Amino acid sequence: MPADSADLAARLLDAHVAQQRRQLTDPHEFAALVDEEITAFLDVADHLPLETAVSRDLIKAVARKYAIAFPVDGEIPGLVGAVAERLYQYSADHDTRLQEVLDRRRFEELATGIADLGLSRRIVERVLTSPASEDACVEAVQRAVDPSRLPGKLAGIVETLVERVARRGTRYVLAVNSAESDHLILDAAREMWLWLASTDEQADQVRDILSDGDVEDTIVLVFEFWRSFRETPYFGALLDEGIDEVFDTYGQTPLSEILDELGIARTDLVEEAMRFGPPVITQLDSDGIVESALRRRLAPFYASDEFAAILASD
Repeated sequence: MPADSADLAARLLDAHVAQQRRQLTDPHEFAALVDEEITAFLDVADHLPLETAVSRDLIKAVARKYAIAFPVDGEIPGLVGAVAERLYQYSADHDTRLQEVLDRRRFEELATGIADLGLSRRIVERVLTSPASEDACVEAVQRAVDPSRLPGKLAGIVETLVERVARRGTRYVLAVNSAESDHLILDAAREMWLWLASTDEQADQVRDILSDGDVEDTIVLVFEFWRSFRETPYFGALLDEGIDEVFDTYGQTPLSEILDELGIARTDLVEEAMRFGPPVITQLDSDGIVESALRRRLAPFYASDEFAAILASD
């Protein structure tokens, strides 16, 4: 490129960088840029269905990478544990009363809702009708009645009699409670709330029940379960089915309508852009990063054969 052309290219590059930097750093120009770009995006989104914008196979590949293949070792478990520890310590250092956290009316509404769930009833019924539950109750009664000090033959008779009576009584009690499983859940929840409310304790009294070691152990258990469960074919199939359902339902729906259904309006997009954009860009600009990045992206064009050909044609 001739010297005069190179000088012109350098001056045009400087002007271009200055214009782009001003558009990003000037509050009014940046606001206009945000408004213009979001409006342009939504205009396209009005006519761009989800499945046209991105395929379900690409989404499945990304989901599998981060949900299944992405390593969760290293610092991640430690960070989660540190966050849980800090939250636990926060609760321990403040004098919030349990009644301030557990509003009675809301708690009863929640308890009633849980009791009315078909899942809750089926779980309780399954537990109450399980042979294992019956055996556990019978074993508890047998341990309470210890005939070992009786003579050998009499001890055997008593032990057999206790088992029969206990098993019949257990079956009757479990059957009666099974028929009123929803009341069992609701009554248990109410009794728990009454106990908590009557204690008038502070939230930090949870330490008497839950220690920081319990928090750490729970996190380790959940982490180990998740790490093994996510590697099973069953989890992979569930992940694919969930993505397929989203695309079957919204595949032909324009992106703008999906945003509306998610409750994300144009004003929300503008608000978040203006919340994060100016302070982040201001910091980057003060460090010289904005100008450096713009120059790095724009300079190749002004040094290109395409630009030289344009100058030569004039």
